[in-house]
Amino acid sequence: MTQQTNVPKPIPVPSHESSFYWDKCKQQELWVRKCNECDRTYFYPRDLCPNCFSRNTEWIKCSGRGILHTFGIVARPPHRGWAEDVPYVVCMVDLEEGCRMPSNLVNVEIDLSNPGKSIWVGMDVQVVWDQRGDDMVIPMFSPS
Repeated sequence: MTQQTNVPKPIPVPSHESSFYWDKCKQQELWVRKCNECDRTYFYPRDLCPNCFSRNTEWIKCSGRGILHTFGIVARPPHRGWAEDVPYVVCMVDLEEGCRMPSNLVNVEIDLSNPGKSIWVGMDVQVVWDQRGDDMVIPMFSPS
């Protein structure tokens, strides 16, 4: 069996609707969309509000703080680029600004026999940044 090393992780491809978001991530700033009709924030970046379908939306800068809503521990990588990272934590974070965002939880001890030892729903988290290649920065979260 041959060993695969240094396989790059896939990176997002910015679209017309998400390019502003990814540009701000490169500056280590987290931004989400807010609807001016129903006053809700939402993620993932798109021009149409998923709640009321209005196009009267704007970008708002986030504090980067949130609360862990849920998490899972990945033990089998979905792609060879993550083979050296397993186990790792995928999560949903409730941002202070009122929307939920999928991400990864980093800088935590992963105990597969007792995951709740160092990771728990309701823990305070803060955005941190992962540089991918030369031109992509990914927001992740770490305990506050």
